[in-house]
Amino acid sequence: MAGQSPLGYIGPSLRRERERSGMSLTEVARRAGVAKSTLSQLESGGGNPSVETLWALCVALDVQMSQLLDPPRPRVQVIRADEGPELISDRSDYRATLVASCPPSARRDLYRLAVEPGPARESEPHMPGVVEHVILSAGRALVGVAGDPIELGPGDYIAYPGDVAHVFEALESGTRAVLVSEHN
Repeated sequence: MAGQSPLGYIGPSLRRERERSGMSLTEVARRAGVAKSTLSQLESGGGNPSVETLWALCVALDVQMSQLLDPPRPRVQVIRADEGPELISDRSDYRATLVASCPPSARRDLYRLAVEPGPARESEPHMPGVVEHVILSAGRALVGVAGDPIELGPGDYIAYPGDVAHVFEALESGTRAVLVSEHN
């Protein structure tokens, strides 16, 4: 099921995490820089949030993205190349598919990226201590800390602090990568 939408479980997850934090809709929306009506709509299962909106909400709630995206999974799991909850950027041709989230005792999430040339995917800093690891599997891309990204080719690996502004810019069509977000 190509581009499976995670909307069905983002709403209940957002509400659960907001209630767990003890914050009101107004406070979470203010901290995330989104309209209260947008947050309310998302909690009700409506809307189509971009990856930027979800990251902002995660930072405001101090939770990992996977806590909003990942439904309960069986013990043995196979995710085909065109399956999984997919997030789409509203600023660039960038798609991130959650492949594996960390259990409560671990602190990492695994994403499969499909990125096309165009505007760079500029990420605001994530929670303190986040480190991102990227292995490019196809194409070429500029990846890393904003203002000083490194050009990667197939098979290249980079690790950089995710708690500072960072970018991913595809330089070739069909650029694909695996991203591990490590939460320290």
